[in-house]
Amino acid sequence: MFDKLDFIEEKYQDLNEKVSQPEVIADTVTWTKYCKEVASLTPIVEKYREYKKAKNDLEEARQLLEEKPDKELKEMAELEMEDAKGRIESISEELKILLLPQDPNDDKNVIIEIRGGAGGDEAALFAGSLFRMYSMYAEANRWKTELIDQNPTELGGFKEVVFQVSGNMVYSKLKFESGVHRVQRVPETEAGGRIHTSTVTVAVLPEAEEVDLEINPTDLRIDVYRASGAGGQHVNKTESAVRITHLPTGIVVACQSERSQLQNKESAMKILRSRIYEAMQAKQAQELADERKSQVGTGDRSERIRTYNFPQGRVTDHRIGLTLHKLEAVLNGQLDEIIEALITADQSEKLKQQD
Repeated sequence: MFDKLDFIEEKYQDLNEKVSQPEVIADTVTWTKYCKEVASLTPIVEKYREYKKAKNDLEEARQLLEEKPDKELKEMAELEMEDAKGRIESISEELKILLLPQDPNDDKNVIIEIRGGAGGDEAALFAGSLFRMYSMYAEANRWKTELIDQNPTELGGFKEVVFQVSGNMVYSKLKFESGVHRVQRVPETEAGGRIHTSTVTVAVLPEAEEVDLEINPTDLRIDVYRASGAGGQHVNKTESAVRITHLPTGIVVACQSERSQLQNKESAMKILRSRIYEAMQAKQAQELADERKSQVGTGDRSERIRTYNFPQGRVTDHRIGLTLHKLEAVLNGQLDEIIEALITADQSEKLKQQD
């Protein structure tokens, strides 16, 4: 581990020198690449330097004790040794986590697709609640949200809503949200007061840029049609809605939220690119069985991951057995406790795989 840390520190110093060189600054692409590498290595190098300082403090305290100091200095040296040993142990564990293989998508923006599942209007209403929850969580993290496509219902929910979240390390925080979210509550339309169970599916896709994935235009079939609104009524007399089919994979994306055909085509291509990229990633993950086992969740949209129980005011994440009696807070975007627990569980699983 320490040979690797020495190598990382040397690389970090070398990159820091390069980003200050005029010829590198003049090359925007290279300079940006080096800056990203520096940013990714900084937490590891800073933590390693903390480790080396703790080791140095331990050695100094040990040397002081070997000199057989007076009682007061001896007590000070012994306290310093205990403190340094504690720091070394703690920092060593942190370094192990920092050195875990990083998900190459962690720093990407995401496209989130939320769809009502079982439960009809009630599922659509809860899809709206989840859209609001993620929007508020994004706002708390100072991320930007952009609505890409929506299929609203007359009661105020969504059969489907697709939006982009942009910011710092977005995918690293939201990647465990993919799956089936279950809600248990008494619908407003239920006269008998019976609790209904409905489901909503969430898919979190790392946004694929053109450099990540090249799509051959001849592999696409593009159809245009008239956009329609809630209840099926036409809201546009021109053929502004766009449906794109990727022939090699059979993936189909339709967009109708924007007023112009060009805007809908751009939105549809953004979603299509991310879906194809996700499919490629899923195939690679399936081929790596050990990697698959180290994940907290498979990311499969059919996997039931969380239940929101209104009568009991609780939220339960089934993958890690976490239950919080903070339903209202969670639905208001206070997801940190759940997300941090999922990240910690994932790191623990990966550490076990390395042992």
